[in-house]
Amino acid sequence: MTPAELHDDAIVIDGLIIAKWNRELLEDMRRGGLTAANCTVSVWEGFQATVDNIVATNALMTECSDLVRPVHTTADITRAKEEGKTGIIYGFQNAHAFEDQIGYVEIFKRLGVGIVQMCYNTQNLVGTGCYERDGGLSGFGREIVAEMNRVGIMCDLSHVGARTSEEVILESRKPVCYSHCLPAGLKEHPRNKSDDELRFIAEHGGFVGVTMFTPFLRAGVDATVDDYVEAIEYIMNIVGEDAIGVGTDFTQGQDQAFFEWLTHDKGYARRLTNFGTIINPEGIRTIGEFPNLTEALLKRGLSEHQVRKIMGENWMRVLKDVWGA
Repeated sequence: MTPAELHDDAIVIDGLIIAKWNRELLEDMRRGGLTAANCTVSVWEGFQATVDNIVATNALMTECSDLVRPVHTTADITRAKEEGKTGIIYGFQNAHAFEDQIGYVEIFKRLGVGIVQMCYNTQNLVGTGCYERDGGLSGFGREIVAEMNRVGIMCDLSHVGARTSEEVILESRKPVCYSHCLPAGLKEHPRNKSDDELRFIAEHGGFVGVTMFTPFLRAGVDATVDDYVEAIEYIMNIVGEDAIGVGTDFTQGQDQAFFEWLTHDKGYARRLTNFGTIINPEGIRTIGEFPNLTEALLKRGLSEHQVRKIMGENWMRVLKDVWGA
């Protein structure tokens, strides 16, 4: 089987995309052969603004029903593959949209939200992000984790502080994830995870999606798809071939104002970081170039079986475990 044939045949899941949602992007998802993706609909927004985002994205999906379908279960991902469409999983990068209402967790589950990051870089009612002193998981946060477990929403820890992350991992009865992270062993950065953190989440049944966001890659803006594969292999050697997947963090189509919003606390307050130049690795600059990742993994010497796991089969298994279907 050629790399192109393998990519076409495989389940391909991207654990994090925060791109500019429009038909052009969804068409590129189809060019890239994506079976499903965790698509961000909330970062700094509260309950109402997040609902508004979901309403707008629902309308886009209706208009583009020839390209995409909503995902509530892993069976929906299988159907997307069969139909030649991309399944859209709604995800949050911050639990802020739950506000102080535990009941909102189930409301968002019913609206199609399948993955929620507990914090985005800074403190919220649940815990602490990776850019400030970490006070750990709050009492309210423990209740949110329990409710997410109950209704079937996966806890994501990518932008979460080390102490809060450890406490969520221990608190959760269901597998949790770093949906999009890179190893500190290749580059020190507040967003990257140490070998010990990666090992800890895997030892407790968790999952790691590997990002290709160049500010966090060792080669920075000079990175290629092969540098991305190096990071995937590095993490796989720590967590094992069953606990790893893809979480690109594609920001395709977003402008500088968007990155200013992301990098300020609450979207407007103090600056948290400055990414500098944003450019994806050569060879996978756009979602449409996703097949190049499959080819690069094979060229690295990974087996077809391992590549299928990394590209989507592992995500399918862990999502079914969390979602219950």
